[in-house]
Amino acid sequence: MSHHSRQRFFAHGDLRLVVLDILSRSASHGYELIKEIESLTLGHYVPSAGVIYPTLDYLQQQNFIRVSHGEQGRKDIAITDNGRFWLDEQSTQLEQIKQRINARIVGHGLRKNPAMKLALDNIKAVLDQKVNRESASEQTLEKIIAILNRASEDISALDER
Repeated sequence: MSHHSRQRFFAHGDLRLVVLDILSRSASHGYELIKEIESLTLGHYVPSAGVIYPTLDYLQQQNFIRVSHGEQGRKDIAITDNGRFWLDEQSTQLEQIKQRINARIVGHGLRKNPAMKLALDNIKAVLDQKVNRESASEQTLEKIIAILNRASEDISALDER
């Protein structure tokens, strides 16, 4: 889907952790890793071979993965004990990456409802107009933030009624 999103989907080094996390659950091949990442991001990010293979080369140089020749000329990729150790050390960062992925894709499900999509687009358009185009004053920004926070609280409270 969108390879060229406005900002990079993963920050520098994030993809290495995501790949190791996938490999910590099962051995894989390059193509399967690409598909797994596409699935993880609900199609919002599909790493190209030109991104995935240099990442795998780096992980192999660090002795975090082992690459062996499998069937049909495919390379089997497995995490090493060093890789598991490094992944454990990076668990906080990995958790932050997963939270960022979820934050990026949360709107995906919401936008399937046409009325919800319109409502979200309206909010974005109004915010863009008020904040970006009219360069809102500090007081206006504070009011907008308060309105958005109240809306969040109202939405949260819906479960409790």
